[in-house]
Amino acid sequence: MRASLASHAWIRAVVLALGLWAFAVSAAAQTGPEHAAWNRLLAAHVHWSPDGHASTVDYAGMRADRVALRAYLAALPAVRPETFKTWSDKAQLAFLINAYNAWTVELILTGYPGIASIKDLGSLLRSPWQKPFIPLLGQTRSLDDIEHGLIRGSRRYRDPRIHFALNCASIGCPALRPEAYAAERLDAQLEDQMRRFLSDRSRNGVRGEALVVSPIFKWYRGDFEQGFGGWHRLEDFLAGHAADLGLSQAQASALRSGALPVRFGDYDWRLNDGRH
Repeated sequence: MRASLASHAWIRAVVLALGLWAFAVSAAAQTGPEHAAWNRLLAAHVHWSPDGHASTVDYAGMRADRVALRAYLAALPAVRPETFKTWSDKAQLAFLINAYNAWTVELILTGYPGIASIKDLGSLLRSPWQKPFIPLLGQTRSLDDIEHGLIRGSRRYRDPRIHFALNCASIGCPALRPEAYAAERLDAQLEDQMRRFLSDRSRNGVRGEALVVSPIFKWYRGDFEQGFGGWHRLEDFLAGHAADLGLSQAQASALRSGALPVRFGDYDWRLNDGRH
């Protein structure tokens, strides 16, 4: 009898262990991989500006930690397309944003400190975003492939806030966040990125008789008019974030009606390394 009870206890333990293992595997399939290594690099070498609207990158520090950066980058191609497809949308998006930003930093390090802008790494025939140098999801890809193909082109995510998370290593670009994006916190991270960017009066705000905003809203206007948040016009999206833009209720109403026109400012392509 005791042997029988012990046997049943052992079987129950095995079944419980298998159940926990299956749960862990299922959870991993939904949340995707950890980005701890990238998170450590960002925490060490990316710093918010005093007002919290932008960040600067210590590329010299990143270069000193390049072994760790390359180890992280080398791990990304291990994710197979069939595995990627099993993840949740948020896990996929966090993975792609992290990959884009990490590979952008690596691209900068190929020329740093002898460059003043990421554009210096392009050529007359091809921009730096068109270079196919990234092994990811079974193909050699460019930064444009990740942004416009895998993220925007998939039509799966349809979240315009990605434009506040993908970093082009420039002052005019939304801040490189000093932490990795994570599936379980992605919505809050994207929302925070958007609000920090919209609140930056050097890039977005009323000037004279117009609302002047970053050219990001010109280049990707269509992404802000696809119904995200219930907005189908750029003016409505901006009016919906009147507080972040420093607009009064009267100005928000004028924006919706067209009485307050939208204009697009300049873009600062200088490197976001704090040397300027």
